[in-house]
Amino acid sequence: MKSVALRKTTSMAMTGLMLAAALAVLVPLIFIFVHIVKMGLSSISIDFFTQIPKPTGETGGGMANGMAGSAVMIGMASIIGLPVGIFGAVYLAEFGGSRISTTIRFAADVLAGIPSIITGMVAYTLLVVPMKGFSALAGAVALAMIMIPIILRTTEEQLKMVPGTLREASLALGVPLWRTSIKVTLRSAMTGVMTGVLLAIARVAGETAPLLFTALGNQFWSNKLTSPMAAMPLQIFNFAISPYEDWHRLAWAGALVLVTIMFALSLSARYFGRSRQKN
Repeated sequence: MKSVALRKTTSMAMTGLMLAAALAVLVPLIFIFVHIVKMGLSSISIDFFTQIPKPTGETGGGMANGMAGSAVMIGMASIIGLPVGIFGAVYLAEFGGSRISTTIRFAADVLAGIPSIITGMVAYTLLVVPMKGFSALAGAVALAMIMIPIILRTTEEQLKMVPGTLREASLALGVPLWRTSIKVTLRSAMTGVMTGVLLAIARVAGETAPLLFTALGNQFWSNKLTSPMAAMPLQIFNFAISPYEDWHRLAWAGALVLVTIMFALSLSARYFGRSRQKN
């Protein structure tokens, strides 16, 4: 009886510790989110989504150019990063036992752990200096470098969960290996792949440091990929450190919109993840 009582007491104590640990993570997060909503909600308006920032000293304006610039750079980063990450993961899943595969995994893990500001410095050296100017293209490449290892590793894990009998059945019917990998294996894991893609996009959506070295930012509309371009994280950073109260207001509103977008992407990733588990 004493051993049973001891086990129950230990179980309750450990449950309490885990609950306390969960609250230690959730409570600050809730306070931060509530504070952002409190400071930024009053500044959300139609002008915020349709206008560019006003000149210094004038009130009003918005971050339309920053939202458009972020969408353009994230879109270009996805065009660069998705094929590399997904097809690299297919290679690792099919030929995972080779020395090259081990090296690729190690490189991806290291790249995923590198601070984003280092990635921005690398993109600055490789693109900004040779092109003799900051550009949206350099910003997209920097973001793609952050996305690739995330997509690579998450996609590989999803492909490993596909039953081997599907590959064997396809190969037994005479389907080439490359077609089996794309049409059977990758398609079967597509829900999980989408989870990794959304998580990668959510990760780069709020990155500021790489864009400081590459895209630089722009107070006006810009549709040239070879010139500086605005981005929401850059505008939030610049407005937050400015001495103008109206720019502080725009920074809080931009933070609220950016957090909401990242929260929506995270929820979408969880939805695809749960759909994968049910299937």
